[in-house]
Amino acid sequence: MSTALIIGASRGIGRALARQYLDAGWRVIASARQPADVAALARLGAEAHRLDVTNVEAIAGFGWKLDGEKLDVAVLNAGVFGPRADGFPTQQDFDQVMHTNVLAAMRLLPLLAPLVGAANGRLAVMSSRMGSLALRTSGNASLYRASKAALNSVLVDISLQFASQGATCVALHPGWVRTDMGGASAELEVEDSARDLRATLARLSPADNGGFFNHDGQPLSW
Repeated sequence: MSTALIIGASRGIGRALARQYLDAGWRVIASARQPADVAALARLGAEAHRLDVTNVEAIAGFGWKLDGEKLDVAVLNAGVFGPRADGFPTQQDFDQVMHTNVLAAMRLLPLLAPLVGAANGRLAVMSSRMGSLALRTSGNASLYRASKAALNSVLVDISLQFASQGATCVALHPGWVRTDMGGASAELEVEDSARDLRATLARLSPADNGGFFNHDGQPLSW
């Protein structure tokens, strides 16, 4: 049985990925921050764990729970948008966004990459086209954009560090999705984005290691 790990599966794309992998007959390990969300994931059939990705002790404990696993797919989906208004960021806003979107990845990905490599699997971070420097046409949401650009950098480093261990590591853009973050006017339904992402992950080969891809598999510029 193939195994998928979804970190940040309380709602939206993460929940849809967990549900779709379960429906496809996969074993799913999933995490959420709130106890009620952990319980909901367990009711779906996932092996559910409570994890606050900003807590270093919680990450260490989660890594211990995963010791010895072989992961065919691992997706780091946990993330926050931060303040909707642009302008002078507060220290609190900066810390929340950067700790959740970047520091968590720097701590988690080195734990996950060997487990993915053991299965010759795929490791993905849920990034955003908004983090691309080459594709940028707007300067709004600069804190979120900066965090996703930094996340992309972390992913490339991980892809280089673990290239010889069998893991294919990529950044993914889920599209503009109708979630709490994307809003009601977004283009894609959650289930459609998740289905595309799963298909893209399934098609990846080692030659794609270190790449940045749209939900439909099209390469994106950094």
